[in-house]
Amino acid sequence: MAVDPGGFPESLRVIRATFVTLEVHHELRGCIGTLEARRPLIQDVAHNAGAAAFEDPRFAPVTQAEAGVLAIHISILSPMEAVAFTDEADLLGQVRPGIDGLVLEDRGKRGTFLPTVWEKVRDPARFLAHLKAKAGLPADHWSPSLRVWRYTVESVP
Repeated sequence: MAVDPGGFPESLRVIRATFVTLEVHHELRGCIGTLEARRPLIQDVAHNAGAAAFEDPRFAPVTQAEAGVLAIHISILSPMEAVAFTDEADLLGQVRPGIDGLVLEDRGKRGTFLPTVWEKVRDPARFLAHLKAKAGLPADHWSPSLRVWRYTVESVP
């Protein structure tokens, strides 16, 4: 969906990265986002909302019947902050449950969890294991080339 940011307030024209999560009856229905800020907030939200509704490969496109019960959650990401750590225990000691979203990358594989995932996976070690699996790595994977970034989000609503 093309959106001209010119007609929107400055607060919606700042360059930000977002995720748009769709739910039907509290069940995930689509979630698409960007990790690096590249376009105005209003354009990023519009693009990700359309993609979450119609292009998330895990789901069929949202139907007209679902539109009336669709809950839309927008997460506006802070800039990424690299996390320096010596081993997994050090990393786990730095993770802030309920606050941090994480991006994990190793061997050409990458995955992210928004901070809302802490609501379902509260233990940092399990959170990290699930994130590794999401990235396509074994849950017990560890290597010196592993990189992790953290971010926070402003949520709407």
